[in-house]
Amino acid sequence: MTTQSRQWQLVRRPRGWPVADDVALVEVDLPDPADDQVLVRNLYLSVDPYMRGRMNEAASYAAAYQLGKPMYGGAVGQVVGSRDGRFPEGSFVRTGKAWRTHALCHPDELELLDPSVAPLPAYLGVLGMPGLTAWVGTFDIGEVRPGETFWVSAASGAVGTLAGQLAKRAGCRVIGSAGGADKARLLVDELGFDVGLDHRAGDLEGQLRAAAPDGVDVYFENVGGEHLRTALACLNPFGRIAACGMISDYNERSPGPDNLFVIVAKKLTIRGFIVSDHAHRTPVFTRHVAGLLREGAIRYPETVVEGIESTFEAFLGLLRGGTHVGKLVVKVGDPQ
Repeated sequence: MTTQSRQWQLVRRPRGWPVADDVALVEVDLPDPADDQVLVRNLYLSVDPYMRGRMNEAASYAAAYQLGKPMYGGAVGQVVGSRDGRFPEGSFVRTGKAWRTHALCHPDELELLDPSVAPLPAYLGVLGMPGLTAWVGTFDIGEVRPGETFWVSAASGAVGTLAGQLAKRAGCRVIGSAGGADKARLLVDELGFDVGLDHRAGDLEGQLRAAAPDGVDVYFENVGGEHLRTALACLNPFGRIAACGMISDYNERSPGPDNLFVIVAKKLTIRGFIVSDHAHRTPVFTRHVAGLLREGAIRYPETVVEGIESTFEAFLGLLRGGTHVGKLVVKVGDPQ
């Protein structure tokens, strides 16, 4: 007996912005699980900015997607066939097999989830890779301290929304920048940031200097380009930059900062990081953030898009900085 799966494949390397002809949604037949295999029906798929780099052939920190093969990323699903007693049918799991409706997995590729701790989509956001990124960048890389001023770019996204809230709880004055006045207001009204900046309104440096007249101590970098130039201009001596993304450069190169000398003059620390190098921090991160969720101490906005057919467009919307807020996930099924 076979199971039909619909999956997105990369069929051509994008040049600049990805387009519809670069991908294809195809149907494949999956056999029943063999020994040491588990069949998972996906419920929620994650789309994330790093996936753009995997579409390129050039070497990156993440392995490139193969042409004619399914793309992948974080997913939450339900076991519908199992040859391993640790993952009984009906249980919920997290895998790296996104961009498809069903996946055959080895047990080592699965992580059991407890839906009583948080709703299932949260395991792709606030309790998933973006959450760990925010936690590591804020505490381990940014080393935030009470009384400091903390600025995070792309603050209305999955990483930024949590990073800002964590810094606020650590005693920082928190500034977030986002694309659009509505998102900037949300940061303050719903997430408790001290200031929300709309980078689309122009004069980002002027906005930041007005919001932080005494300067910035820690900058959480998600965007690059003009944001990085502004951070270098506004950081205090011995300021820190935790750099986890440069989304403005993913599809087309933006001009680099013209004020790099201030790195020396201000004795700044800039550290890039890849969250997979910090997997050993997952247990303490999970305990901390799950506890905050139980207390209702943090909020985690999500945007849910329906249907496997919507996955590629949802991904493009993420890269373009669309109307979504918080973690963007694609719902492809309901629990049975």
